[in-house]
Amino acid sequence: MSTNILPRVAIIGYPNVGKSTLFNRITGTREAVVAPESGVTRDRKEGQADWVGHRFVVVDTGGIDLRSDEPLGEMVRRQAQVALAEATVAIFLVDGKMGSAPQDDEIAALLRRSGIPVVLAVNKIDSRAAEANLIEYWQLGLGEPLGISAEHGLGVGDLLDQVVTSFPEASSEVEDPRPIRIAIVGRPNVGKSSLINRLLGDERAIVSAIPGTTRDAIDTNLVFEGTEVTLVDTAGLRRPGKRTTTDVEYYSSLRAIRAMERSDIAFVVVDASEGLVDLDLQVAYEAQRANCATAILFNKWDISVIDLEMVTARVKDKVQMKPRWITTSALTGRGLDRILPLALELYSLYSTRIPTAELNRWLEEIKARRAPEAKGGKTLKTFYAVEYDVSPPRFKVMVNSRALITKPFAYFLENRLRESFGMWGIPLVIDFDGKEERYS
Repeated sequence: MSTNILPRVAIIGYPNVGKSTLFNRITGTREAVVAPESGVTRDRKEGQADWVGHRFVVVDTGGIDLRSDEPLGEMVRRQAQVALAEATVAIFLVDGKMGSAPQDDEIAALLRRSGIPVVLAVNKIDSRAAEANLIEYWQLGLGEPLGISAEHGLGVGDLLDQVVTSFPEASSEVEDPRPIRIAIVGRPNVGKSSLINRLLGDERAIVSAIPGTTRDAIDTNLVFEGTEVTLVDTAGLRRPGKRTTTDVEYYSSLRAIRAMERSDIAFVVVDASEGLVDLDLQVAYEAQRANCATAILFNKWDISVIDLEMVTARVKDKVQMKPRWITTSALTGRGLDRILPLALELYSLYSTRIPTAELNRWLEEIKARRAPEAKGGKTLKTFYAVEYDVSPPRFKVMVNSRALITKPFAYFLENRLRESFGMWGIPLVIDFDGKEERYS
């Protein structure tokens, strides 16, 4: 395994100084959850950015509060310190409205000991008059303080100019092929972060018994058997009707769904100690809507209470893609060696085109097995099929009349495709092309 070789820029600072807002500004996204309350960001969150031809990874971190005694405080600090250890450059973000505080001196001392270049950014400087307050930040001993407004973009260009001057030479020429994206999804507290940490052999995501610990979609890059992979740890998905309890909860669920939409594969994690519930099936449905190749991970198998034969039959009956499954345990390591090989297998099916000649031999066999559909005295005729796109696979079947296509026949054809080509868990799109409106 290896990590991405692009330069890494870690945004470090006390809680609630605007680190996630700056992350979103630099990456040009809304990936990091932003809310008025303190401590929303807990894990390390990564995104890519480009500035004057320099590509780099931006790392948003939870706030460093060296005096905090909250339950997750130490784990958040550890995550920020790991991000700092991996960084090429650090941006130390402070709150210009609050003024210099003792905790800023403590973090500055930590940064000076790190030995990496540090750019000091004073946030929430929204007017020229406020720039007069910058002078007090010289005492941190980190060089010239740069006044910025992450929310409005003021001074961010000057900040990035200074950041990229600290990169190794020729960093803008680094090759960065697109990795396979694998989203780890599920309802809250089923063990998603624990599985990723065990896979990586690293405390990459914060793990706690408190439901909802992960709030952002957290990317981790690695190489498995020569293939670049991005594992995406997501926030727990709740029922749609319960996603508006708080702004943070709503946007966390939204980030999880968007993470699936950007991913090739979704592993739906089910808590085997509680059994398969309707919300697990809803998560699988969301993965299908996002056009992800999908598999089920029955986690916590060491304390499982489920009848595997019964629940897998239910999954096959309720989930249209009929995904494959693995029994796993983040605690004991059971089944973990099968997860990434299954991901590569799913991706191969997801992205490989079936030759047209082979597809039409299959279609002739199907026609021989099932009597043609008939409606209003007309009989359906299928002429030929072609796969015209991949990721997900998209097929076109030429027929004499689209009006004769029924849902049972469309599902029959889809299921025979899965059966004949082993495409279990692969989202399939089948278009019927004829005279009347198509069914797809």
